[in-house]
Amino acid sequence: MTTTVRKAVFPVGGLGTRFLPATKALPKEMLPVVDKPLIQYAVEEAQAAGIEEFIFVTGRNERAIENHFDLSYELENELKQRGKTDRLEELRHWLPKAGQVAYTRQQQALGLGHAVWCARHLVGNEPFAVLLADDLVLAATPCLKQMTGAYRGGTMVAVMDVPREHTSRYGVIAPGKIEGRLIEVKGIVEKPAPAKAPSTQAVIGRYILDPAVFGFLDRHVVGAGGEIQLTDALAAVIGTAPFHGFRFEGERFDCGDKAGFLKANIAYALARDDLRDEVAQFLETRPPGAPKRSRQTAS
Repeated sequence: MTTTVRKAVFPVGGLGTRFLPATKALPKEMLPVVDKPLIQYAVEEAQAAGIEEFIFVTGRNERAIENHFDLSYELENELKQRGKTDRLEELRHWLPKAGQVAYTRQQQALGLGHAVWCARHLVGNEPFAVLLADDLVLAATPCLKQMTGAYRGGTMVAVMDVPREHTSRYGVIAPGKIEGRLIEVKGIVEKPAPAKAPSTQAVIGRYILDPAVFGFLDRHVVGAGGEIQLTDALAAVIGTAPFHGFRFEGERFDCGDKAGFLKANIAYALARDDLRDEVAQFLETRPPGAPKRSRQTAS
């Protein structure tokens, strides 16, 4: 059984309705945190973990993502002529190499499980990662790299402790034996009510999956919310191979939520030497509450 994770799936076919009208013509994964789109952070995290093949599961109007991960000859030529070699390097150094990127279409928005299933032929019969760009993790060691370092086969999901009243927002694990950062998963349920949640260990958008998960996803079983849930497929493979939750180091931001997205922008700006002082000063001097509009005197 191989424990090398070479492929990663990026489901990017969502409509991003929480961010309308900004996402009317722009995929939500292209929304920038400081100066990079969310999907680029996810791809760079995968690269740091040793991923060699990047599989995007797209919906309609996702051409902006395809263009972002392609060469831009006109822009690069303009930067070269202007002598802006530093900006040129910024555009090039993170791009996957030719042949490393593949796209497949999720023709209907039937849930995360369905999106992962759409990538089955590109994944093949080997363990693979799934990264949700909505979940951004600020960490000294990228989250997926932490996971691949601890992976020994089977299934692994990134987990974090949440307030019990928030369990209905997540997939939640029933924990077993704990060894360091690894928690044995004895059960998993999608968005349980707080009173019924088996724990407060919630799954976030980082997964390493055994290809056996496709056997359940092939059935297209509809779960919570009328969608094909990845969580249901994960529950079905418990007991067939090792299954662990991984308590990652770092701070997770829910960038599918407006407040979480704004917090991520502030946190990432404060983590940068070129922005930290100015942003910190602004936050220190900013009065609470919305600014009052100035009244203009009629002439």
